[in-house]
Amino acid sequence: MNNFEQYTPTKVIFGKGSEEKAGEAVKNAGGSKVLLVYGGGSAVKSGLIERVEKSLTEAGVGYIEFGGAKPNPTLAHAEDGVVIAKTENIDFILAVGGGSAIDTAKAIAHGTANPDKALWDLWTKKVPLTKSLPVGAILTIAAAGSEMSDSAVLTNEETGAKGGINTEFNRCRFAIMNPELTFTLPLYQQAAGITDIMMHTMERYFIPKIKCDLTDEIAEGLLRTVIKNGKIVMKDQNNYDAQAEIMWCSSISHNNLTECGRGKDFSVHKFGHALSAVFDYTHGASLAAVWGAWAEYLYKDAPDRFAKFARKVWNIDDPDDLSSAKKGIDATVAYFKSIGMPVSLKEIGPDVEWTDEIIELLAMKATMQDTVKLSRIRPIGAKEAAEIYKLALR
Repeated sequence: MNNFEQYTPTKVIFGKGSEEKAGEAVKNAGGSKVLLVYGGGSAVKSGLIERVEKSLTEAGVGYIEFGGAKPNPTLAHAEDGVVIAKTENIDFILAVGGGSAIDTAKAIAHGTANPDKALWDLWTKKVPLTKSLPVGAILTIAAAGSEMSDSAVLTNEETGAKGGINTEFNRCRFAIMNPELTFTLPLYQQAAGITDIMMHTMERYFIPKIKCDLTDEIAEGLLRTVIKNGKIVMKDQNNYDAQAEIMWCSSISHNNLTECGRGKDFSVHKFGHALSAVFDYTHGASLAAVWGAWAEYLYKDAPDRFAKFARKVWNIDDPDDLSSAKKGIDATVAYFKSIGMPVSLKEIGPDVEWTDEIIELLAMKATMQDTVKLSRIRPIGAKEAAEIYKLALR
């Protein structure tokens, strides 16, 4: 087991009607004037924003609305939020939505606290991030896990680069989670969220030659829970118990608990980020489209890990490691397909001409122009990344 530090400071406020505690939570966290960050009109139409604003008012907390967070959050939109936050003397950022709204809120918090620094310079660590504003989250979709994670992702539309930053300043002060808020999600978004939760867990799982029994048990149990309840909510989105299980799994999958002693990889995310940066695909869908190819490319280099995954998550009874590993991969791909996710590049982009030039572009973006090696199973450079993308064409 590797050395590790575990720190999960986010206060979780979970359950029915919990959004009505938003004002109290902000006030307890020291906020007096909030920038309310959210995405499209659904949060307004559902009455959620009105309920949140009522709670803020009753707690004596002022607020300014800032809507329009995009599914793949952008630098430019976050920069617009920074301008408003500075002008309005905002001292707390409150996100209402999923990972896109929360990541946008984190970016605005960093930019507002560092008005003399360019946000992208902070994001790419060209300039060190030493302070930020406090952030809270009201979750409406279980997916990214940003409500409890130390990470956030932005896309720089000018350069086409999509990248993340990991810092303790990304930790939300609180996360309000009411599973009822997920009942009206489009099924495709629900499925993409389920996929993202699984990916956050699997990106930490397939790291060989490290013994972490408890961490493995947590990850395997989380995956079984998501798979089981994902099937339920795809048929009945109003099933509170199933949605509650998935929402809690979303947070646990990305708050670093499932990496204790093992660490993380996130190479599949690099492949997916390149796809969504170029084509603006839904994040979870971009991951499902390449995971099977990634796994098939690497499983023979770590057959014991993939076999354990197959046996513990999919209950595959096969004593041969290679055979079990392949069956586990096939079961995972079949599950993604069963919930409506694309499992190849041709499925996610049926109208795209997947030329060698496009594949090379994606491979270079995934490996930062072939300057970094992906995967802790064996090194993946641009050449190997292109081979994986080609395998994902199926």
